[in-house]
Amino acid sequence: MNQHDATALAAVRSAVGRDLAASSSQGLADLIRSEHLAYGETAIHELATAARHEIYGAGPLQRYLDDPQVTDVLVNGCDSVWIDRGRGLEPVPSGFASDDQLRALAVRLAAQAGSRLDDSSPTVDGRLPDGTRLHALLAPVSESPALISLRTLRQRAITLPELVASGTIPKQWEPVLRAIVDRRLNFLVSGATGTGKTTLLSALLSLVPTTQRIITIEESREIRPNHPHVIALETKKANVEGRGAIGQSELLRNALRMRPDRIVVGECRGGELAEMLSALNTGHEGGCGTIHANSACDVPARLHALGALSTMTPEAVTLQSAAAIDIVLHVRREPHPAWASTRYVAELALLEQVGGTLQVRPALTWHNRDELTAGPGYPELLERLK
Repeated sequence: MNQHDATALAAVRSAVGRDLAASSSQGLADLIRSEHLAYGETAIHELATAARHEIYGAGPLQRYLDDPQVTDVLVNGCDSVWIDRGRGLEPVPSGFASDDQLRALAVRLAAQAGSRLDDSSPTVDGRLPDGTRLHALLAPVSESPALISLRTLRQRAITLPELVASGTIPKQWEPVLRAIVDRRLNFLVSGATGTGKTTLLSALLSLVPTTQRIITIEESREIRPNHPHVIALETKKANVEGRGAIGQSELLRNALRMRPDRIVVGECRGGELAEMLSALNTGHEGGCGTIHANSACDVPARLHALGALSTMTPEAVTLQSAAAIDIVLHVRREPHPAWASTRYVAELALLEQVGGTLQVRPALTWHNRDELTAGPGYPELLERLK
């Protein structure tokens, strides 16, 4: 953005403050004409678009959020912006004229998310009105004046055949995943941040019969299956007085009273693990959720760590997890120039109790998207899918 554009946008912002009717695209164009801020319809249209993005959208980042292929927009500084179009991170022009403009955008986006971002509260995690997930930090927490991470919200659920076509799932596994949903097995999707856990979960929930009611519980809604009967519950943060917070554990208790057919916990983070395991052990079949783990084999350790946060003993975690969770689906993210997608399902494993300990038994493995192998748990997997 050059100095002339910045000056014009500042004039538009000032004029909008005097004319609230200018919030629409046409209203902004009319205001620009009346203020003589640009001449020629092309220049007026470009300035109106830039002004709308600057005042009501994500400023210079809005063009990337409008790209349907972009999943993440990451701002490391005034002159360092990266996006992910599904093939790994790539640098793009930032469009920021100064550090002050970047910081001002971070503060404004936080306000849109209903949060406060300033020197006394330099971190924010929230959701923008269009569903985009926002995380932002201000100096001195970060070396940069501001860091912004945006994760776009998919307008529709990616289907299972689309995941197969993109190379996320091997074609041979599609019938297995369909059977997991049809047989109402409880499962966890594990993986690191950004590996596509929510995308896979939404695709599988889209296979649930329309006669069943799905209740999702998340901090910020991201699971959006193509299904006519989805009830989405979101946690609520405390207000400035420290009151009114509603966590996942409370939402899960309420969900049990809402006649659910499938209960979905967007991410197990701690105290809600006890309620989730309890729900899955009381006849609510077909439940699922996501969990952060480095591999399927690491899921038991992760469950024990989360159980400790909810005051569960290791023995209780082992007994309840083995009884509640049937299968672990592990997803990875590995960029490769020959792959259409960097994300793929690497393992299907059974979760079970062996000799008093919680373990996973590999059933199917996709080694680096090359070799498909059946593990020691494959015969038992076939038995569970009958």
